[in-house]
Formats: sequence, structure tokens, C-alpha cells
Amino acid sequence: MSTQAENSTQQEQVQGAARSRALVAYYSRTGVTKTVAEAIAGRLGADLEELIDTKSRKGPLGFVIAGKDALRKKLTQIEPVKKTPADYDLVVIGTPVWAATMASAVRTYLSQRGSEMKKVALFCTQGGSSPGHTLEDMQELCGKPPVETLSLRTKTVKSGNFVDAVDAFVERLKQS
Repeated sequence: MSTQAENSTQQEQVQGAARSRALVAYYSRTGVTKTVAEAIAGRLGADLEELIDTKSRKGPLGFVIAGKDALRKKLTQIEPVKKTPADYDLVVIGTPVWAATMASAVRTYLSQRGSEMKKVALFCTQGGSSPGHTLEDMQELCGKPPVETLSLRTKTVKSGNFVDAVDAFVERLKQS
């Protein structure tokens, strides 16, 4: 027979689990990072926030400028975000890898909002075999270590062979 205090504690735990919320915030120039972000958000039951760079990064010239800005660790103007990271228990942040680091839109978002985040998880997509120092740079701007990280190659995402990695990533997030 349980006491009223035990019942109250159990109810609070259930309500706390129900209130546990996650946000997936990402930037994607070509749609690859967006594909992964949507998969993570769907499996996690998370809200989704696309970071929109007001600077055009389309086409070959946009690609070159994007890499140059990332290499120089330049901030950019992003459209105002609709979601407040502090309202979430977990924020998952995704970026393409540009010049071995994060996209300028993600750098701007983390510079503005990283300190508000309670727990973070990080993911990136890259054309090459290595994410460079992207995840470390993101962690530095968040001011806290991520509970999990995921790095995926563009060709893996485009071929559809990324689902198992996302499933494992989300399972680890649910346990953290």
C-alpha cells in the first residue's frame, strides 16, 4: 500500500516526463542537414527550428563565400527564431561542415543563444570523411559538453543509409 506522499512523487515524475521537451535547431544550405534534422525531430518527438541565414549562399559563389565566412568564424544575420531554447530540456543543434567548422548561421545562433540551453546534443553533416573541429567549436559556443554527438557523411544521407545511425543517436538521447 502506497502512501499519499509516494503517490504525489510518482505523479510529479510522470508529469515531469510528460513536460520533457526537445528542440532540433539546424541550418541547411543544400537540404542534407535538413533531412537529418527532420529524422531526429520525428523520432524524438521534438519541435523543429530552421535557422535561416539572410545572406544568400546559393550556387557556386555562395558555396565559396560560405566556406570563407566559416573559416574566418564570421557571424551572419539570421532571421528571428520562433522558439526559445531555454523553454526546452534538450536542444539538438545541426550544421553542415564548412571549412572544418560550423556554418555561420549556426555560429550566430550559438553565440546568441548557447548559454540559454540546459542540455545540448550536436550533429553535423559533411562531404568529406571528417567533421574537422566542428563539434568541438559548437561545444565551445554552447559552454557545456554535449550529451551526444553525431557526424554523418553527405553521401550516407543522400543514399538513405543514415537511418540506423539516427535511430541509435536518438536512443542514446532518450537515455541521457
